[in-house]
Amino acid sequence: MAKVTITEEGRADAAVSAALPELTRSAVQRLIAQGLVSVGGRAVKKNERLVPGLVVDVDIPEPEPMEAAPEDIPLDVVYEDADVIVVNKPRGMVVHPAPGHAGGTLVNALLAHCGDSLSGINGTLRPGIVHRIDKDTSGLIIAAKNDLAHQRLAEQLKDHSLARTYECVAVGNFREHSGTVDAPIGRHPTDRKKQCVTAKGSRPAVTHWEVIEEFRGYTYLRCRLETGRTHQIRVHMAHIGHPILGDMVYGHKKPELGLTGQCLHARALRFLHPTTGEIVELTCPLPDYFEEVLRKLRGSYAIM
Repeated sequence: MAKVTITEEGRADAAVSAALPELTRSAVQRLIAQGLVSVGGRAVKKNERLVPGLVVDVDIPEPEPMEAAPEDIPLDVVYEDADVIVVNKPRGMVVHPAPGHAGGTLVNALLAHCGDSLSGINGTLRPGIVHRIDKDTSGLIIAAKNDLAHQRLAEQLKDHSLARTYECVAVGNFREHSGTVDAPIGRHPTDRKKQCVTAKGSRPAVTHWEVIEEFRGYTYLRCRLETGRTHQIRVHMAHIGHPILGDMVYGHKKPELGLTGQCLHARALRFLHPTTGEIVELTCPLPDYFEEVLRKLRGSYAIM
């Protein structure tokens, strides 16, 4: 049973979901329908208005257990030793099991490839996973094979010594050759599946960008993450008016150049090896879909 203090006045489902951002509004509605949201022992009605400062009891049932099973899915392994494995993840692959994606994930493939040699810090659904990239983002992702390696890599993420460089195609053209977006990111106030630049409930987020190549109406960019917030590059590029090509969540709502997912690739990784302390620098080539976009841009959208 969780005690929640209401922060915004409104209907019970909206007010509770605003105070409990980890729950979607529809999830709160289900809890209310089951009588699991109450005030002083009295079940709350769905259309009841709640006011700031009111303390509400929310009984969140334990989630049904999910188990990640090994699956014989081919992996493009870029680097591997006794402590870490770095994979070039294809576009369209989910990183770990979740509702709606019980199998076919990177974790399922890693379990088949590594067996029991994955860290257990993130539990049974995310073994070895140190950081994530979105389903439709391709490129390098690192996993830890033991808990010590995981802890040391997580520390590098925290102090920004684990460097991640992405390449993308953004909509529009830039006045400068390079720049920095320093804008905090938090959960979107009305769409819980999205993030946004906001001062409320946010965390610092910094993205450095530079132009690689320009076309008519589009720009090929290199982006370096200083922080690692959810959807950071996608949110930051949209925030400055240059959403990523194909990003139908934060950018244009219709497919462009045949893309229905963001043209974003995790191109390079640089980290200190968790055991030896030596610098490890890795890169991977652009995937076919990205190369095809560049061919189209260099052909029909070239700047004369």
